[in-house]
Amino acid sequence: MKFLKHFDIEVIKYREGAHELDFQVDDRFFKEFEDNDFVNKGNLTVRVNLDKGVNVIEMDFHIQGTVRLICDRSLEEFDYPLEIEEFILFKYGSEEKEIDENIFMITRDTPSINVAQLIYEFILLAIPAKKIHPDFRNELDEEESESEGQYVYFDSKSDQEVESRDDEPENIDPRWEKLKKLK
Repeated sequence: MKFLKHFDIEVIKYREGAHELDFQVDDRFFKEFEDNDFVNKGNLTVRVNLDKGVNVIEMDFHIQGTVRLICDRSLEEFDYPLEIEEFILFKYGSEEKEIDENIFMITRDTPSINVAQLIYEFILLAIPAKKIHPDFRNELDEEESESEGQYVYFDSKSDQEVESRDDEPENIDPRWEKLKKLK
């Protein structure tokens, strides 16, 4: 957990205005998270553009680099490139709580904000649900295009019912008959 202290942003020492901070995310970062089954290795650069105001702190995250994933098809490891843009807003209030997924409330005497968990979640959300090695992506695209149009939808009424309805003359009100002639 001491390692994650490197991701503390001491907001109390910054004056109002724009500030830029850089963090490096590597294999050790991912090992710090116990529930990590998706990513174990990676090399990413995180740039945080912090804009401190009177009542709010705005943080723009730009994360760029690669993570090591395991292919769902071949179980081979491969590097997956990531480029992530996220925005988080910290508002000053009476207590610390999460208001929305992008808005947090902090107290005025909060000395620092640890962004490690936020960075970790941004990376996890950017990983595709279907992890396919680049060697198999072309094959996957071909399989998906071949499978298009294979679904056939049937009307719940049988063809015989439709034919019998077409043969029967419809009983139409004479007033509607005159309106049909206007078409």
